[in-house]
Amino acid sequence: MIDYPDKIANEEQLEELLSRPTTEVVELFRRLDGDIIFLGIAGKIGPSLARMAKRACEQAGVSKRIIGVSRFRSEEEKKSIEKHGIEIIRGDLLDREFIETLPKVKNVFFLAGMKFGSEENLSLTWAVNSYMPALVVEHFKDSRIVAFSTGCVYPLVPVESGGSKETDMPNPAGEYAQSCLGRERMFEYGSKKNNTPVALIRLNYSVELRYGVLVDIATKVKNEEPLDLSMGYFNVIWQGDANDVVLRSLEIAASPAKVLNITGEEILLVRDVAREFGKLFGVEPKLVGKEADTALLSNSQYAFNLFGRPKVPISQVIKWIASWMKEEKKLLGKPTHFEVRDGKY
Repeated sequence: MIDYPDKIANEEQLEELLSRPTTEVVELFRRLDGDIIFLGIAGKIGPSLARMAKRACEQAGVSKRIIGVSRFRSEEEKKSIEKHGIEIIRGDLLDREFIETLPKVKNVFFLAGMKFGSEENLSLTWAVNSYMPALVVEHFKDSRIVAFSTGCVYPLVPVESGGSKETDMPNPAGEYAQSCLGRERMFEYGSKKNNTPVALIRLNYSVELRYGVLVDIATKVKNEEPLDLSMGYFNVIWQGDANDVVLRSLEIAASPAKVLNITGEEILLVRDVAREFGKLFGVEPKLVGKEADTALLSNSQYAFNLFGRPKVPISQVIKWIASWMKEEKKLLGKPTHFEVRDGKY
């Protein structure tokens, strides 16, 4: 049984928890052949995912190159990843010549993507989300690739459906989600063309204490701002649990590409979560509107069958977030826009 704290005191403790490898991840790296590269490591998920891989290698007693690639917004961002023993390569993944210089390691994680502000720069959104994957899958044609996608490639579905399954047809709303389906199609094309094993991760949504759907809801409740209920239902998974499944997905990569939904067990109600945060903050949530009959929901039963169920309950995450925000700890200030129903992010 994993022992989780009642509260998380600081970012150091949070990062340790997010990157703590399970026994299954350690065993994976004990038997895994080849080095590992994380493309687009400097986003919200990359640092803890790569650090989990590094810690798993150390605990397994194996030596592997763990490489992180990004443009990096600052030297501080670069050093914060480098200090954990991750080798850094700095460059632009939209530059074909740069990609051709990257070492052709056996195991590739593709994390790069554009969502925020995508409506303001649609050509860049398509370049990052669809053109870049085409370059990557060709360069790493002899590797295994785990590529992040999104549950946004699915349509809004009735709540009683239990969420979209991997076998459901995508029907993305808006150009951001369409470009993400373009990303999947490029990886699928490369997988078929070169017999490259690929796993496509439709994540919906991961959460921790500094960003995510729960932080978005908590922020509005704490600040006593109106909270729209029209997108009244959602799924989330603790980012540490998501990291665990993403790393282990290396072993299900296949050609043709394999699709995997990753999210939590429950369909959560915005209304209920807001009220829980209200109790913890000692305020009354300002709820407006009413729930639509449909929402962006994913069904992760296939992943549960493969890898087991998430270990951290969302009720625990809600308490951690409330405690974190009461103490005015750092937030990333990157809203998920989970409430958007027309695909315009």
